[in-house]
Amino acid sequence: MATYNGADYLSEQVGSLIEQSHSEWELCVSDDGSSDQTLAVLDGIANSTLVGRLRVFAGPRQGFAKNFLSLVKRSEIQADYFAFCDQDDLWRQDKLARGLAALQQAPAHVPALYCSRTHSVDGDGEHLGFSPLFSKSPCFANALVQSIAGGNTMIFNAAARDLLAQTPADITIVSHDWWAYLLVTGCGGQVFYDAEATLDYRQHAGNLVGANSSWRDRLLRFRKMFSGRFREWNDANLIALSFYQTQLTPENQQKLKIFSHGRNGSLLTRLRSIKETGVFRQTMAGYLGLWLAAVLKKV
Repeated sequence: MATYNGADYLSEQVGSLIEQSHSEWELCVSDDGSSDQTLAVLDGIANSTLVGRLRVFAGPRQGFAKNFLSLVKRSEIQADYFAFCDQDDLWRQDKLARGLAALQQAPAHVPALYCSRTHSVDGDGEHLGFSPLFSKSPCFANALVQSIAGGNTMIFNAAARDLLAQTPADITIVSHDWWAYLLVTGCGGQVFYDAEATLDYRQHAGNLVGANSSWRDRLLRFRKMFSGRFREWNDANLIALSFYQTQLTPENQQKLKIFSHGRNGSLLTRLRSIKETGVFRQTMAGYLGLWLAAVLKKV
């Protein structure tokens, strides 16, 4: 769990962890310099409901993505499976059980990642909507241009953790969840996408990253695509992936090469690179938006 000024909802979130049907877990928290009562709340939990099962570390204070990755890199945290956890959600009772059941289909040496849809709620827990339902198989060609699930839904095995832990400390990571999706698919791992929502994703004024459950949210994301933000994100992702060049599968090395070079070429080259690599977004609107972004040199 990565925390930063999350005292308002932290106890409820931990309560939903305690109610999990899979009970064999430990909570490791990296706090990124909270100035509210977050640390006091955690201290109270450590001395009451989670005695001996809660560890708190000081975060790097470089944003949420680096905070999560700092936990991944801590060698003193050892397990067969790991789950990212936000500070303000409410997990469904079977979240861990569903994720573990999926991940256990993959051999232990193969990087594997589980993710799911989310149910968005407001600060009072009232229904807002669900994240989009995706039907196309998760893969590197999709990951190059889209992150399909929130980190708050993700569970991954030790092999995937080992990949993530190799992330250089000095590179820019757009988001820890997109990065996990890129690495696992790019390096020949397996991604299991669950069409069932496994948590209530709380939307409130303090959210650093919002949901994608309404038409307004999706329009805002399209605006980012055409404003140049999407291209900046791809720049950062491609630089980060260059450090894993030899670990990508040969097929994905070729996709990365064509995509990376093609997006900076002429109009014909840009469009050809989309077709040759097979990169895609999960919805028809998103896919058409991708082609339009390629025309405008915004990929």
